[in-house]
Amino acid sequence: MTELTLTKIRFRNGLWEGRVSGAPAGARPDLYVTHQDAPIPGVTLTEETGTGHWTLAIPVPAAAIGDGVQTLLVTDAANNETLGHVTLIAGDPLAEDLLAEVDLLRAELDMLKRAFRRHCLETM
Repeated sequence: MTELTLTKIRFRNGLWEGRVSGAPAGARPDLYVTHQDAPIPGVTLTEETGTGHWTLAIPVPAAAIGDGVQTLLVTDAANNETLGHVTLIAGDPLAEDLLAEVDLLRAELDMLKRAFRRHCLETM
């Protein structure tokens, strides 16, 4: 199990930045970032002087921008364990997915309301 943690700092202008903590003193974390199992070029890891933290900068590739859900995986190469992920959601399919989820939630809520009312009547 990895001792490293990844915390988002910001995402703007196509550059996702996060803070990596938990690396042994003086040891550079060995990380790699992929999108659909392909490595992402231009990823940088910079030590924050005197803090023991590292700044991870991931330039979001054009291939990851499009309709639907895209995920960039940040992996600790030392043990091949996923440290974190960046999820991008865009386009028309998203609207349809959200409407379907809202409809499903409404149906489940109606079912729970009926069951709760029935329970209340039975226990009176």
